[in-house]
Amino acid sequence: MSNDNKEQRLPLSGIRVLDLSRLMAGNMLTVQLADFGAEVIKVESAEGDTLRHWTNEGKPLWWKVYGRNKKSICLDLKDPADKSALMALVPQAHVVVESFRHGGMEAFGLGPAQLHAANPRLVIVRISGWGQTGPYAQRPGFGTLVEAFSGFAERNGFPDKPPALPNLGLADMIAGLSGAFATLAAVREVEVNGGQGQVVDLSLLEPMIGVLGPDAAIWQHTGKRPRRLGNRAENAAPRNAYLCSDGQWMVMSGSTQRMAERVLAAIGHPELARDARFKDNAARIANVEVLDRMIGDFVQQRTLQENLAHFGEHEVTVGPVLNVDQLVQDPHVRARGVIVDLPDPEVGSVAMHEVFPRLSRTPGRIRRPAPTLGQDQDLLP
Repeated sequence: MSNDNKEQRLPLSGIRVLDLSRLMAGNMLTVQLADFGAEVIKVESAEGDTLRHWTNEGKPLWWKVYGRNKKSICLDLKDPADKSALMALVPQAHVVVESFRHGGMEAFGLGPAQLHAANPRLVIVRISGWGQTGPYAQRPGFGTLVEAFSGFAERNGFPDKPPALPNLGLADMIAGLSGAFATLAAVREVEVNGGQGQVVDLSLLEPMIGVLGPDAAIWQHTGKRPRRLGNRAENAAPRNAYLCSDGQWMVMSGSTQRMAERVLAAIGHPELARDARFKDNAARIANVEVLDRMIGDFVQQRTLQENLAHFGEHEVTVGPVLNVDQLVQDPHVRARGVIVDLPDPEVGSVAMHEVFPRLSRTPGRIRRPAPTLGQDQDLLP
């Protein structure tokens, strides 16, 4: 983490974002913008963003991570004076982000028509579960529902177990990342192409479907649906997690022909590369149970470090399954500064991810900790 240097202009300096969103998708979206220099002003109710109430041993660590580099003002949008105060900020804003239920902004008198009347160049990002149109537009849209609806849960997990939901806000985080891109695309249309503002209709569903691969095309052309395969892959073998003799786990990916041949040589059976069961990827997928059993038996005779060293000598793509304390102590993570400590006036310091991706000339920076509720109320007219 670098210290703030006013002489170094960040890529998004000069862009003002009014963030009326709550929970994860909006906060992931706007923290990306804030990390690269946008002035993100969280517009919160008196209760504050929901992330402020997700605590661990009494500490709002979710908010501390995803509220960094932002400012906070408190407004009651049902109050005419507070709504007028918000509207006074709109002409100087470039982006408004909201995640109310369908029609929520219109109910406040703050729909796109009103906002664009005040600022025709404004980019309005509307985050919802299902999108602003369609028969499900008015349904509640938490990420859990989307992760199930999209097909992710049905294909995730082991074949003899129920469908598995992710144990983190995966749909929200993916939507937030794709939403940051969409926001900047719309801002560029205004600033570079001389266009007008517009609405970004960001559903949680569509980015989630977009990262699941060509499932629809495969079903269209083959009639086959994705299967729950555990840690295996549908289109390559070997690929799995294997238990070592010390109780730790190692993952392996042999996604190319040359890599698969290295795996067979590393477990002491180079001749199997010519065996009809393992000669190519299609054959290995068809005989994956036998292949995994051979690899698993070999791996289970050695500790994790012994396996990593052995397969490393054979240039096989393997790696450890780390827990969080192993991750933060890993020499590569430490050398690259992937996790940094941000001083915080309330909790001392907060370990969090460094800004990503990394720009060589104008990298983003963590410049300030997450604000207290209403900390920047003096921004109001």
